[in-house]
Amino acid sequence: MKLSTRSYFWSALGLATLAFLGLNIFANNFFIDARLDLTQSRQFTLSSGTRSIIDQLPEPVTLRFYFSRSNAADYPATAAYAKRVRDLLGHYAAVSHGRIVLEDIDPAPFTPEEDRATEAGLRPIPLANGTGSIYFGLEGVNTVDDRNTIPNFAPEREPYLEYDLTSLLFQLSHPGKRKIAVLSSLPLTRAPDSGQPLGIYADLQHAYDVRMLPDEFREIPKDTNLLLIAHPQEITPSKMRAILRYVLGGGRALIFLDPMSELVQQEQTPSAPPSSDLNLLLQAWGVAYNPRELVLDRGNAQRIRNPADPQRAPVPYPMWQHLTAENFSKTDPVTASLTGVNLASPGALSQRAGATTKFEPLLVSSADAMLYPRDQALQLKDPGALMSAIKPGAAPLTLAARITGHAAVPGFASGNINIVVVADTDVLDDRFWAQNDPQTGTRAPFADNEGLVLNAIESLTGSDELITLRARGNTERPFTVVRRMQADAEARFRETLDSLRTRLTNAQQQFSQLQQGGSAATLSAEQQAAMDSLQREITGTRAQLRDVQANLRAGIDRLGRILAFMNILLVPLLVAGFALVFGAIRRARAKGNRRKARLEAEGGAA
Repeated sequence: MKLSTRSYFWSALGLATLAFLGLNIFANNFFIDARLDLTQSRQFTLSSGTRSIIDQLPEPVTLRFYFSRSNAADYPATAAYAKRVRDLLGHYAAVSHGRIVLEDIDPAPFTPEEDRATEAGLRPIPLANGTGSIYFGLEGVNTVDDRNTIPNFAPEREPYLEYDLTSLLFQLSHPGKRKIAVLSSLPLTRAPDSGQPLGIYADLQHAYDVRMLPDEFREIPKDTNLLLIAHPQEITPSKMRAILRYVLGGGRALIFLDPMSELVQQEQTPSAPPSSDLNLLLQAWGVAYNPRELVLDRGNAQRIRNPADPQRAPVPYPMWQHLTAENFSKTDPVTASLTGVNLASPGALSQRAGATTKFEPLLVSSADAMLYPRDQALQLKDPGALMSAIKPGAAPLTLAARITGHAAVPGFASGNINIVVVADTDVLDDRFWAQNDPQTGTRAPFADNEGLVLNAIESLTGSDELITLRARGNTERPFTVVRRMQADAEARFRETLDSLRTRLTNAQQQFSQLQQGGSAATLSAEQQAAMDSLQREITGTRAQLRDVQANLRAGIDRLGRILAFMNILLVPLLVAGFALVFGAIRRARAKGNRRKARLEAEGGAA
């Protein structure tokens, strides 16, 4: 029986529909955790650290996802973010093979579910119209009723979402907090600008058992998992012996030193000098460091507005540095996954001659950097003068390092050590890595400073799994080529710019002095001629300045035009060209087939 064209169409459509439904059912059952992630940082793929922590869960964990769906209906951005969180939680549950039980709870107003959300410690978000609030958080519970919560999924923390979720699981599977002993003269608990604890220190207090060492300590508590030293001052011999005993006895330490701590300088009445050192201890560990020299880095200079010339475009400031992936160790888990860290007036570390320890750089400067006397840098201040003062050395400078291996203090003790030393304390300052919102208490990170610090702590205290996912947080993709072009242009035209600006300022001052001498009617012919000449000089100098500014941007504008051409015209032209070539090939083949058929027909007729 031959099917008609109509019957054939409907049969094919029915079979295609059945095949589509069957494929979906098969995929839903056998490809539960399959995902295609095309982002550069693998932003939507569970890291190996997350999968390892899930696989090692000693007991089932219940995750209760609270979201006020009805109240959030008029807020599409919040609803979309909640869907992304819920999808990720579903992915966690899917790959856990029953270790994670996920519950969805809608805490509608005046319901038992809302009471449960409040009891769990979730923080409601008030609606803009004042008619209610939205609960949007997570509670985790293990079988012995240990609890941990994320009170509110702040949009600013979305880049750190996987870390926050996995950290919650890790804490539920390791209920006892690790202990950190702190020795510091920094205002960790009261930032100069806000009066609140520094963001990194606040997060430390949440995740760890943090204890400040007393002023006259003689030993490090035996149950300490990590010693954190930040900008130490007045290290007496008894304190030094206690630190040596702890480190040489196998204790881990994270140390922050600084030749010029801008965090300390912010204080109205500084609690400590701007520089810090641990000279004798560093010698014992095989590390060289000079607290009177800081690093100027032209290649990594952050761009700021010059206080002396606020109308001018941002200029590179070599005392403030933005490090990127090329400045990080690719082999150490502390830095391997970082994308950007901001430092301010850091110092440099190096290995001492004859050291028995292993010195592994974690952060390094660019090759266009040098050590510069701290006091001279404070006197110069002007970004342009600092940039001009740089005479690069032969190799990048080490800004942070891990020190491991055998160390000994003759007549005292010896042992294997594992410490991390960072030659900057401003890495802890909120100003350099996060935007604080005083109303909500949230922080929006724009650099991985917190990732660096907490990665180092987790590595030193033994939780390497969390390190593999923390630093996905910063998704900034700076225009590195443009930045290099700007720096090169600044270097080429700086002398011309400074000369023209000086001429313009002098001419304007002379013109103002002549104007103050009287009106046009009372000025002599010579004074009027001088004013006309100055006016022409000012106009001409401004035109020259515009030309130089245009030259500064010429290369960048040319690159922009090339990229615009490639994005807007090149692809359509390539598609059109391909279509024309393909069409020509098809026409040629069709013509050849017709000719062949004609020849065959003529041959058959003959």
